[in-house]
Amino acid sequence: MPRFRAFRIHNDGAGYRANIDTMDTSALSSGEVLVEVAYSSVNYKDALAGTGKGRILRQYPLNGGIDVAGHVVASTDPAFKEGDAVLCTGSGLSETRDGGYGGYARLDARWTIPLPAGLSLRESMIIGTAGFTAALALLRMQDNRQSPTLGPIAVTGASGGVGMLAIDIFSRAGYEVHAISGKADHFDFLRGLGASACIDRHQFAFSGKPMDSARFGGALDNVGGSMLGGLLPLIAPYGNVAICGNAGGIAIDSTVMPFIIRGVSLLGIASAGTARHLRDRIWQHLAGDWKPRHLERIVTRETSLEELPEVFAHMLAGESFGRTLVHVDGAV
Repeated sequence: MPRFRAFRIHNDGAGYRANIDTMDTSALSSGEVLVEVAYSSVNYKDALAGTGKGRILRQYPLNGGIDVAGHVVASTDPAFKEGDAVLCTGSGLSETRDGGYGGYARLDARWTIPLPAGLSLRESMIIGTAGFTAALALLRMQDNRQSPTLGPIAVTGASGGVGMLAIDIFSRAGYEVHAISGKADHFDFLRGLGASACIDRHQFAFSGKPMDSARFGGALDNVGGSMLGGLLPLIAPYGNVAICGNAGGIAIDSTVMPFIIRGVSLLGIASAGTARHLRDRIWQHLAGDWKPRHLERIVTRETSLEELPEVFAHMLAGESFGRTLVHVDGAV
């Protein structure tokens, strides 16, 4: 059986820790599709799991990494054959089963996505969970009748991975995007991704009124907390606010007025458990009409398994920018 290196997370009598371990494929989680991993990526959830700062894993030990892309080396499911390029995001990776931070991963066929034409394995992992989340938000908003005619889309946390990819994806889909970020030194970069306006979060004052003049046709909010509460009174009639993050807190300070006066909809975006038929639909969009145009600008760091603790520390300190691609060379 192939032996490989993995960034493996433990929690036992010796405490919570993550090491580069050597293992073989017989020790991997069960599943029908064995994949030789080429790439993964770094998401905030990975940083929480890899450091123990968040309760992400439900069992131990597990290999980290909620994203994975590579080639099939063996499959008991006839839908996949040796050599197929595949990807998987969320779906229990680095939560209830081994994730993408290892030379091999064994995947559940139900959640294994054939790499769609129009994407490379590298591109799929620059997109990863971050881009999938942004695209899921757009899909849900459009299914709820969001359209460019309602007005610009506000994207909060615009300097992060989800925010950058959302700017690229929404603008590619024909929407005017207004980026909201506390990092004004990145505004020129965000404009280069497709933002038509950039708003400094520190100077973005909310009136505190239950209702205010409509400013945005909708929003993708990565922040939550007071930001979400402040955005809701600014949304145009029948616009949608998709919420996918809680960096600013889990409480919502708002009223029912935007919902019952303007018909605003608040849509929860839970990418990890997305149904398979929606996953297929979203990845086809991401390989086609919604494919981000600036992926090589958005991937601002490329790293190895050994460098992950440093990457996690920067991310949790709020110092990350863009997307980090993980090159997985787990051979021993």
